[in-house]
Amino acid sequence: MSTTDFEIKTNIQISKPAAEVFEAIVDPAKMSNYFISWGSARLEEGKQVMWSFPEFEGEFPVDVKKVEPNKLIALTWDVEQVPFLVEFLLTPRGDNATQITITEKTTAAEQPSIQWLKGNTEGWANFSACLKAYLEYGINLRKGAFDYMKQDK
Repeated sequence: MSTTDFEIKTNIQISKPAAEVFEAIVDPAKMSNYFISWGSARLEEGKQVMWSFPEFEGEFPVDVKKVEPNKLIALTWDVEQVPFLVEFLLTPRGDNATQITITEKTTAAEQPSIQWLKGNTEGWANFSACLKAYLEYGINLRKGAFDYMKQDK
């Protein structure tokens, strides 16, 4: 990575085994409880799925690049035809905890990349907190959290 390139990274520990955290990410029915409003299919290596979000109009394509059950999910999505690689790394911590590290990979420090990653820095931290709340307490922190974005349109 050069001094003009950057990436974002966030991580959190969740008090659930890696298999449960993994399923909550790859299963769109579970993911709709904390992140997306709808997903077209499970995240499986080599497939493209569509995601929709409660605060945005339309559907967004996600290309699944690599899946290692209970360990790693790598996917790309585009911003203005620039693919961004996102990796979800699951690291067991004892018998009943998992550290999840989310990295949106290296990109040139130029527009529109800077704006995209700026927003996603907050977004992936929010994803992590919402995933933790959903898995540990059954709470959907995202529900209604971004309604103001719809009202501003």
